[in-house]
Amino acid sequence: MTRRWRALDAARGLAVAAMVAFHLMWDLAHFGYADHDLPWSASMKAFGHSIAFAFLFIAGVSLVLAHPARVHWRAFWRRFALIAGAAALVSLGTWLVFPSAFVFFGILHCIAAASLLSLLFLRAPWPVTLAAGAFFFAAPHLLAAPAFNASWLEWLGLGTIEPMTQDWRPFFPWAGAMLVGVAAGRLRAGRAPIDAGDAPQGHAPGEKALAFLGRHSLPIYLIHQPLLFGLFTALLMVAPPAPDAATFRASCEKSCVEEGTTRDVCRRYCVCAAAEAGRGATAGDDAQRMKRLQEIAAACLAR
Repeated sequence: MTRRWRALDAARGLAVAAMVAFHLMWDLAHFGYADHDLPWSASMKAFGHSIAFAFLFIAGVSLVLAHPARVHWRAFWRRFALIAGAAALVSLGTWLVFPSAFVFFGILHCIAAASLLSLLFLRAPWPVTLAAGAFFFAAPHLLAAPAFNASWLEWLGLGTIEPMTQDWRPFFPWAGAMLVGVAAGRLRAGRAPIDAGDAPQGHAPGEKALAFLGRHSLPIYLIHQPLLFGLFTALLMVAPPAPDAATFRASCEKSCVEEGTTRDVCRRYCVCAAAEAGRGATAGDDAQRMKRLQEIAAACLAR
């Protein structure tokens, strides 16, 4: 069994911590405790992309470390089955919660598919693998076509319309991040053997904690978001966010998207409806407020 490279575990653990922080901010917005537009801001999107790149890059380096001289097929297929099974659980769980926007090709699906692709490059010279990774990143800009919008081809990422889904890491360009990781692993392997002697020898608490997170990244990935959802659901019961226009907007957009309308359309008419609600158009008892909110939403949609 290949010995773990502590620095790589710590790097993966740092990515896990960043992922949990990202989802915490996403949940704050989803449940109305933060600006509903926060997850769609440029900085949050960049944060999410950097986390996805880190996971795929580290997976590529790990693949090289796990198979230094030859492919250990039993270990490879065991790992593949774990990741593919976890990806299936994510798809099932999100389909139950977000049936019109469930995760059908997220980060775990991409890691599983890219692992199969990366087998072809485990013995290739690192510049060849790096060039392949660059091609994957360029492909959506070079090869995108309406023909790839077909539902059975959406996972490729070469369509012209982004599908409705809660996590979207299509094969192009994201498999390129794993290929870049394989290239980096091959480059390092070409300079000197990689073994436990390369691992840092320190025992700082922070390093040990990150390494622990890195070694348990898959179960943490699977359970952290259901736990956060449960905690926020409980929080709603004891300390709900202020019932203002922002809360209505969040609820409006969430319901709209789950019904299958595109996010851009939902955002436009819910912004309109929230603005009207913020002008005091929702005064009165519960029945009057509900009726008025329905009227506002219908009028904004008609615009």
